[in-house]
Amino acid sequence: MKLLKRIAKEVLGDEEIWSRIDVVGDIALIHRKFGYPVERLRVLGEELVRRMPGIRAVYAIEPGTEGPYKLRKLIHLAGERRTRTVYKEHGCEYEVDVEKAFVVPRLSGEHLRIARLVEPWETVFNMFAGVGPFSILIAKMKGAKVYSVDINPVAYELMVRNVKRNKVEGKVVPILGDSADVSYWLKGKVDRVLMPLPELAPSYLDFALLSLKYPGKLHLYLHVLVRYGERPKTAGERVARTLIDSKCSSYELEKVRLVRTVGPRIAQVVADLTLNKCSFSPRLRPTPNRGPLSELLGLPQDGSYLR
Repeated sequence: MKLLKRIAKEVLGDEEIWSRIDVVGDIALIHRKFGYPVERLRVLGEELVRRMPGIRAVYAIEPGTEGPYKLRKLIHLAGERRTRTVYKEHGCEYEVDVEKAFVVPRLSGEHLRIARLVEPWETVFNMFAGVGPFSILIAKMKGAKVYSVDINPVAYELMVRNVKRNKVEGKVVPILGDSADVSYWLKGKVDRVLMPLPELAPSYLDFALLSLKYPGKLHLYLHVLVRYGERPKTAGERVARTLIDSKCSSYELEKVRLVRTVGPRIAQVVADLTLNKCSFSPRLRPTPNRGPLSELLGLPQDGSYLR
C-alpha cells in the first residue's frame, strides 16, 4: 500500500486516490469518482503496471451497479485485457472474474470474523455467495455445512471450482438459483443465515426467516443513509431494529458493525442477531424495495444511489 500511495501521489498529485485502489490477484481496480477523468487514471494504471511487478492489468470501476447480478462496469486502463485471476485470502485461493462476478477484497476481515463465529455443528445458509469466500472459509476453518447460493451463472461456476480448489467438497454445497426458492427447500433447517448483499437483503428477509431454526443467527448486511450528527453504527441499529421489529417478537441485536463507507453519508453495516421468535409471510418472489421500506432505509434498494 505504501508503494501504491507513493505512485498515486507522484503521478496525479493526489495522495488520497491510493485508498480507492483494490488489488485482486494480479489485477488492480481503481474506484473512479463521478467526473474524474479516465485519461488521468489511465496514466496511473500504466505506472502501476510498469512499477509493480505483481500487477498485470488495471481497470477503473465505474460508480454504481447494473443488471440483475448487481455488477460494476469496468473500463480497461492498462496492461493485459483479462478479468480472471486467482486471489488469495486467509489461506484460501479463489478464482475470480472481476467483471462478471462480485468481488470485494475489502470484506476480507469480515469473511474471517464471520467464520470465527460459526460452530462446527452448524448448518449455514449463504444467500448471496458470489464466488464463495464466506462459505469456503467457514468450511475450511470450522468444518460446518454451508448451503452456498448464487443466481449468477458465472459466480456459480467459479464457486464450484473454488470449492474443489480448497478441498471443501461435501461441506460447501454450491447451488445455482434464487435463494428465495432455496429457502423453501431449507425451511426450518439452518442455524445461521448470511445476507451479504445489502442491495437485496431487506427484500429477502422473509426468506431468511423461513429457512431458520429457532433460536437462530442472522447476519444482515445493509446500506444505510447516515443522518447528520449520527454515527454509522447508530444508523445501522436504527434500521436493523425497525426491520426486525416488524417480523420478530423476541430477538437480541448482539452487534452492529461498520463494514465500509460506500458513498457520501452512505454506510455498509452488518447487524449480528439472534432471533428467537418470528412471524413472516414470504412472497413467491421478492419485490424491489420501494415505498415505506425505501423511506426507512433512506435509499432506493436497487443500487441506483451508488451511481
